[in-house]
Amino acid sequence: MPKSRLHRLLRPLLMWRVRHINDRLYLIILSILVGVLAGLAAVVLKNSIHFSQHLIFKWVPEQYVVFARSLYPIIGISLSVLFTRWFLGGTLSRGITPIIYNISRQSSIIPRSKLYSQIVTAFFTVTFGGSAGTEAPISVTGAAIGSNMARLLHIGRRERRLLVGCGAAAGVAAIFNSPIAGVLFAVEAILSELSAPFFIPLLISSATATVVSKALYAGQPFVLITTSWPVEAIPYYLMLALFTALLSVYMIRVYFMADKFWEKQTGTFRKVLMGGTLLGILVFIFPPLYGEGYEMVQFLLNGHPERIIDGSLFSVYGDQSVWLILAVAIGSVLFKVFATTFTFGAGGNGGMFGSSLFVGAMAGFVYARFLNMSGVHPVPEVHFIALGMAGMLAGVVHAPLSAIFLIAEITGGYALFVPLMVVTSCSYLVAKYFEPYSVYTRKLVKQGVVMHQDRDRGLLSQLDLRALLQTDFIPVHPDDTLGELVNVFRHATRNIFPVLDKDNQLLGIVSLDSVRDALFDDEHYTTTHVHELMREPAAIIHASDSILDTLHLLEDHDAYALPVLSSEGRYIGFILRASILAGYRRQLLREVD
Repeated sequence: MPKSRLHRLLRPLLMWRVRHINDRLYLIILSILVGVLAGLAAVVLKNSIHFSQHLIFKWVPEQYVVFARSLYPIIGISLSVLFTRWFLGGTLSRGITPIIYNISRQSSIIPRSKLYSQIVTAFFTVTFGGSAGTEAPISVTGAAIGSNMARLLHIGRRERRLLVGCGAAAGVAAIFNSPIAGVLFAVEAILSELSAPFFIPLLISSATATVVSKALYAGQPFVLITTSWPVEAIPYYLMLALFTALLSVYMIRVYFMADKFWEKQTGTFRKVLMGGTLLGILVFIFPPLYGEGYEMVQFLLNGHPERIIDGSLFSVYGDQSVWLILAVAIGSVLFKVFATTFTFGAGGNGGMFGSSLFVGAMAGFVYARFLNMSGVHPVPEVHFIALGMAGMLAGVVHAPLSAIFLIAEITGGYALFVPLMVVTSCSYLVAKYFEPYSVYTRKLVKQGVVMHQDRDRGLLSQLDLRALLQTDFIPVHPDDTLGELVNVFRHATRNIFPVLDKDNQLLGIVSLDSVRDALFDDEHYTTTHVHELMREPAAIIHASDSILDTLHLLEDHDAYALPVLSSEGRYIGFILRASILAGYRRQLLREVD
């Protein structure tokens, strides 16, 4: 149905709503609806993946499972790439990062294609063993539901942003049956804002999605039964936090190094073949890298680490070799990020959220097993597995509160609340020291897009420097005479004049105030030239600079205008302090509309 016709059909309903339902109640109703739809999307994705995985392995003899796991990923990635090419025009933005960009620079408007593209491509990728999680795709789907519902119902910009957060929170909550963690994830990773008007709809949407998930999708992702934790283990918790923090930095840096590598590669199916083959080799050697890896995590929580080598080349050795199990676990920790980047680089879809949980569980197991084998201090391995997941999530995503409540909710490990607080806070602080930005925001920061918790900085960061550029400053040539300059002054509306050479390179500036005395010296009108009167600008702004950096330069040099150069070093205009402030006011008005 055409969008305009749909709007006409909805108009009477919207008018009735304005007369009978106040805005606050209306937002609550919409947050419930977003929660229901996001919850249903999560249930469909999870159930379809589990059912399909059962089917594709049902016919494979046990002795060939290891080879099937190595070959299946390239099939799933190929299907994802074909879907992207045929139905999405060859473009598929992955992960939470594009959603943050949509909120920051596109008024929380998310393309309608994300209502289905993320679910379909994640289904193909993860079903066939792509080494990534489904949390990001379903969170993006939920955000798209919120955004497009707001656009359809003519909701204001601020409320649309809230519904995007509701959808993202509902997606995470439904995947993990974790409503509080869903809310905190939306606040920490996506919205960077928490106020009472925001918090209530977020919580309602998240809770609604959890109810839908529990009703239609049986089972908790992980199960941990514990009633206490040893106080004397605090030093070991702190060392685990340091371990997970360093691993988080390792994962973030490898992830972005790989991202640059894949950006340089050409040929869609060449990348499918290259990435799928590399992923298949890794899965062949380290079977836990197949798919999300949550089944392996549950084996660890159940006290069956020997299951790590099931269906692998190493299974012929049985479960007698502890060192073999540790070797596979360590390899899985180190190579999971490579497996994930191979999945993305080849064209699959998924997120780093699930990969972080997997690495954390494996790292916690390895750390605790070494402690127990050393005889230094016996520790409950299951505690460190859960704490490792929280530490990695806090370090990679930079969301410590989400990590605390997620692990507490999905494992039922509320008795570990204090150790969770210790590990996540320390892991977050150490990881943030080495990597100031999370795996979701680092790339955006380099593009000059930042979501700030400080509202003023956040609004300023949304401004585009090129959009504020003033290009009506009249340029002059260095060989122009004073008389010619005076003639330019007569027709100008600005007090500053850029001095440019024939290649449009900025040589300096001439201001009316600086040559005021020379204007009355008629004798030098023909003998004095512009290059004798010009001076260097107080500072130079580059088109790639952020508005925040630009404003700092204007303030530091007490300047009302500074010249702007392109990436090639050519003059393109001036940026004014007044233009930035006017842009800020417009942005502020949009926020409250």
